Amino acid sequence: MILDNHSAHISRETRAWLATRPAGRFELTFTPKHGSWLNIIEGFFSKFARTVLRHIRVTSKYELKQRIMAGIDEINRHPVIHTWSYKLAEAA
Repeated sequence: MILDNHSAHISRETRAWLATRPAGRFELTFTPKHGSWLNIIEGFFSKFARTVLRHIRVTSKYELKQRIMAGIDEINRHPVIHTWSYKLAEAA
């Protein structure tokens, strides 16, 4: 599992639960604190919620899905490429 360094992911409770799982069942890989790709995803969803979903009124799940897909289509028309600046060995 790829996780950020959120305290819930490395807590004593989490480690205790993982210890009850079969050996080798999970391998945890933590993203670097200084440049987590999860931060990019969180930023994307935050911006998406503020720009596409904020203050909308929908009458059905279908309409909500249509709005979400239209928002994604709009974003894809003007993609922003993120260039990762760390080498894998530096990030680990």
